[in-house]
Amino acid sequence: MSLTDCFAGHIIAKILAKYQQLPTTLPEAFELSTFPTMAAIIGESPKLALYSYWQSSCSWRVRFALNLKGISYEYKAVNLSKGEQFTPEFEKLNPLHFVPVLVDGDVVVSDSYAILLYLEEKYPQRALLPADPQLKALNLQKYLEQNVGPQESLLFAQTNVEKGFNALEKLLKDINGKYATGDEVYMADVFMAPQIAAAMQRFKIGMSKYPRLCRIFESLKALLQFLDASPERQPDA
Repeated sequence: MSLTDCFAGHIIAKILAKYQQLPTTLPEAFELSTFPTMAAIIGESPKLALYSYWQSSCSWRVRFALNLKGISYEYKAVNLSKGEQFTPEFEKLNPLHFVPVLVDGDVVVSDSYAILLYLEEKYPQRALLPADPQLKALNLQKYLEQNVGPQESLLFAQTNVEKGFNALEKLLKDINGKYATGDEVYMADVFMAPQIAAAMQRFKIGMSKYPRLCRIFESLKALLQFLDASPERQPDA
C-alpha cells in the first residue's frame, strides 16, 4: 500500500467517525457546501501568530480575548525595551512599530481594537459583543486607549488614566452585573481589565475612588483566561 493510500484511508476513517457515512455520489462528494474541508476532517485549525510584548497592556487584552474564544496561537515575543519593533522584519508587519500584531495566514492586523473586531468577525465562537444593540454600543463606547508610554512622566500617565477611569465609572453607574455590561464577559471587560491592572501596578493609581471598576476587576482577575494572559505568565517575561 502506498503512502497516498494510507493517507486516504486515514482521511476516510476520520470522515466516517464524524459523519457516519460518505457522500453517495461523486457530485455530492465534491459539493463544498456539504462536504467538510480537509482541516475540519483531520481536526486541524489554522495557526495564528501574535506578536506581543509581555508588559504591553494592549497585547494583554488580545491574549485575553484569544483565551476567551479558545483560539490557539503562537506567541512571537517582540522586546520593546531592546528596540525589536524597529527591525526590518517587524516593520514589514507594522510600519508603526507597535504591538500587538496578529497574523492569520495572509492576513496581518495591528492595533488591539482592530484585532478584536477582526477576531469577532472571523471567529464568532464565544462572542465578545452582545447581540443586544444597546449593550453592544455600550461595549464599544467603553474603548479607551491608554495613550501613555514609558517616556511619559508618572504624573502625566496618572492624569490621563484617571481621566479615563472617571468616565468609565460614570458609564457603569447603572450596571449591576459581575462584569462591565452584565453577567457575561464582553469586549469592554477585555479592554478594561489590563488597563486597571497596569494602572495599579505601573502607575500606582489608587482605585478606592472607583468602586465599580474595582468590583468588576475582582471578578475578572479570578478568570483563568485572564490569568493565563497576564504578563508574568508570558514566555518573554
